[in-house]
Amino acid sequence: MAFGRFFKSILYGLPLGITFLDCVGYVARVDGISMQPALNPVEDERDYVFLLRWGVHNSAVERGDIISLISPKDPAQKIIKRVVGMQGDVVSTLGYKHEIVRVPDGHCWVEGDHTGHSLDSNTFGPVALGLMSARAVAIVWPPERWRLLDNELPRRRRPIQIAKTNYYN
Repeated sequence: MAFGRFFKSILYGLPLGITFLDCVGYVARVDGISMQPALNPVEDERDYVFLLRWGVHNSAVERGDIISLISPKDPAQKIIKRVVGMQGDVVSTLGYKHEIVRVPDGHCWVEGDHTGHSLDSNTFGPVALGLMSARAVAIVWPPERWRLLDNELPRRRRPIQIAKTNYYN
């Protein structure tokens, strides 16, 4: 009888768990120093963040958000960066082949917070919005760093010109 209840729990729980992970979100470890000081402020310690999949491909992503995306350089790798510019914005770059770039439709400009220690849009250019997989909303581990992640964009990294058209409404 106990085996039957256990099997029934697995039978119902597994699809619900997979659906949650696939549609709502999951916890992921952040490696590297590219997002310091927001994430991994101590080099040899790792932060774990909750990545929210819900609404990532519509109006839920804004300038200043930290997002997870598939690397344009290596599709097998996921990276985590901050959104600096959305489609239509004009951004100043940090070492890209052009000093000023208008972010094309269907793309965004992403950068790591640790300037000079990040492979980001300054290396590979604007990123297709379709490569975004989730938005980081909270640090969930280690316990002393529990907090919601703020949508903050340093003043020096704000777009030169913000698109006049809101593409998401």
